[in-house]
Amino acid sequence: MNHGSENLRLVLGLKARALREARGWTLKRLAERAGLAISYLSEIEKGKKYPKPEKLLALAAALETPFEELVSPRVADELSPLSAFAGSEFLREFPFELFGLEASDLFDLVAADPRKAGALLRTFGDIARRYDLEVEHLLFGALRSYQQLNGNSFPEIEEAAERLRAESGWAAEHRLGEAELTEALARRFGVTVDHETLPAHRELAELRSVYAAGPAPKLYVNGHLTAQQRAFVVAREIGYRVLGLAERPVTGSWLRAESFEQVLNNFRASYFAGALMIPRAALAAELGRFFAASRFRARTLIEMLRRFGATPEMLFYRVSQVLPAEFGLTELFFVRFFRDPDRRRPRLTKVLNLARAAVPYGVSPEEHSCRRWPGVAILDHPELPGHRATDPPPVAAARCRFQTEGVEFLVVALARPLALKPRTLSSVSLGLLVDERLRGVVRFLEDPALARLEVDLTCERCPLAPPACTDRAAPPTVLERQRRLSRREAAIAELLG
Repeated sequence: MNHGSENLRLVLGLKARALREARGWTLKRLAERAGLAISYLSEIEKGKKYPKPEKLLALAAALETPFEELVSPRVADELSPLSAFAGSEFLREFPFELFGLEASDLFDLVAADPRKAGALLRTFGDIARRYDLEVEHLLFGALRSYQQLNGNSFPEIEEAAERLRAESGWAAEHRLGEAELTEALARRFGVTVDHETLPAHRELAELRSVYAAGPAPKLYVNGHLTAQQRAFVVAREIGYRVLGLAERPVTGSWLRAESFEQVLNNFRASYFAGALMIPRAALAAELGRFFAASRFRARTLIEMLRRFGATPEMLFYRVSQVLPAEFGLTELFFVRFFRDPDRRRPRLTKVLNLARAAVPYGVSPEEHSCRRWPGVAILDHPELPGHRATDPPPVAAARCRFQTEGVEFLVVALARPLALKPRTLSSVSLGLLVDERLRGVVRFLEDPALARLEVDLTCERCPLAPPACTDRAAPPTVLERQRRLSRREAAIAELLG
């Protein structure tokens, strides 16, 4: 896409519409004056067409405005926010097509009333600057929306992974290891793997991988990763090639997202890696046995990790992709917490929420995540400080009732130290909405040994007071502010009758 020409089309449409409406003319009247079809003029105003010079001259004459003024990228003050919007990085990079839209569709909506739209866009700009929002955040937000729109299930990628397994003679029950995947990457695609360079490099020692293109492409994989993580990095590299994904980041740890195509292709290749290493049918069979037990068995999850050669994050994220299609469990969320050695408070670093309930979601980093959450509480597990990569990770599970939303989730969490930052602890949690569907699938849901917890997102939002909660880390300031506002609104309503 030529972003410069697209910007010119949008600005021309904006100016033509503003000039026509300033004169009180209908589309039909201007079309007749300019000798243009009404439909063609409508396309111009929507920023979808840029006329040839002779038609531009006719349009300028019909609008009684100088030709140079009409085609100039300069706009009047009241239109400047829309012009800036038309040329913004957001409009260039946001993947409107994934949601059945074009950029011009959105532009047409905001251009309906330029002055009001300009004020709205200025407000958005102020908010973005105040909260340091970047296009990169919007791109990852768009990816999450795309996953939600598709139920985080992508059959075409599943089929591509299954085809590669079949072509390579890898049965569904065969566990793929790092050596086998590395050999396949070199044999089929001519990419060699280097494990030594990154750990020895002062600036790159915390990166998972770096890809070097060229006649002899090379994948630098950090040798300090676990064997399972190294296998996943190689499987993802295979995914880029099998799926034909050219636009991609060169690092395995995000430095900066340069385009949505990079973000989306990285997700697709990662999805492929998960599907290749953890086949859907095999995982569904394991989950079926896990759910059929009358008691929650943490040991079964540990066995799944060994069975597929997966990390906790790989397994749980893959489960979130398989549950909707195989078990009809669509109301779920996946979250990841990190706790750094220099701060006691965990931070939420990854969220995928497919549930209709608004939990979980990102809140202010200054708030204190509920300590009762299995994914937070497990970070205090006594085995974590001395945990080795070969040790089974601690497991926690509970039925958690969220006070604010009034919904209950079955939440299961696994934890481990990060391979490249061993003093940073990580937990991943999978939450399944407790409803009739879940009760019909998960037999151990009524296991008396499964803890029942009253929780909320953060202490600042939680209504539980002592003695109902002895784990509070901060007063409920956000909740109290909301309650004060409600009381004042009620008092004003009473005063005014």
